[in-house]
Amino acid sequence: MSWERISLRAVQGAAPASIPVLIYGTAWKQDQTAELVHQALNAGFRAVDTAAQPKHYREDLVGAGIRKAIKEGIVRREDLYVQTKYTSAPGQDPVRMPYDPTRSITDQVHASIRFSLRNLRLHEENEDDEQTYIDTVLLHSPLPTMAQTLEAWSALETYVPHRVRNMGISNCTLVVLEELYRSPQVRIKPAVVQNRFYPTTRFDGALRAFCREHGIVYQSFWTLTANPQLLRSAEVAKLAQEAGISTAAALYCLVLGLGHTTVLDGTTNTSRMAEDLAAPKRVEQYAIAQPDAWQELLASFKTLIREPVSDR
Repeated sequence: MSWERISLRAVQGAAPASIPVLIYGTAWKQDQTAELVHQALNAGFRAVDTAAQPKHYREDLVGAGIRKAIKEGIVRREDLYVQTKYTSAPGQDPVRMPYDPTRSITDQVHASIRFSLRNLRLHEENEDDEQTYIDTVLLHSPLPTMAQTLEAWSALETYVPHRVRNMGISNCTLVVLEELYRSPQVRIKPAVVQNRFYPTTRFDGALRAFCREHGIVYQSFWTLTANPQLLRSAEVAKLAQEAGISTAAALYCLVLGLGHTTVLDGTTNTSRMAEDLAAPKRVEQYAIAQPDAWQELLASFKTLIREPVSDR
């Protein structure tokens, strides 16, 4: 496995793309968003997740933080992975929406993408910068019906590969993912699934297996908040001790060890940003130096999350 970046499925006409294993999450950071994004990029994050959903994200300030880091020479745009979402009307604040909810879903998607391209523009002074692109756009969740989900997906496809490089879906069940993936209406297959990693869904074991089989990157979020029992587990404690990393970073790395998986990390502590980013390399060194111990620890973690035996 790769402990740095994972390749994304190639889209015809687009350059090969990859995604860093740790993605900086920007939900609920409000007015601090720009500074925290800048700090995250300065610490070494090279992937940022946001959404065109003013209810929970300040996508405009994500763009401001990125532009500041680029202007200061901290990072180049081509070295970044920037991901946003189209959020359907039920997930929006009725008084702060990036589109008119009375319009068709297709029109809503187009307005949402225009909103995101403006927020994430490369140059502050040019709100219609034709050079601006987004690495991946996700449907924030399936829409109420599959027909509506497919309509939104088809609208997003019109931006690939020039303004949008890849597509994906969040908060998705295996049933919906399979139907979306296999639909004859879908020209561009999902490259990313972003889901809560928690006991209620049995840690998405079956869905993650489908993702691995079909070259879809699984993104884990709510990894710490939803899993206090995993944070207290013997497996996490042992990896933290053996690799010399925090328990939070150890849990992240065990999730990464499941394969073809990335993790959203939304820490607001700059010291933890650096520590978290350093952790995958330390675990990689541990896995190389003690392969049997690593495999035993990973197998024990898979048992803990009830990973299907066939996937071990």
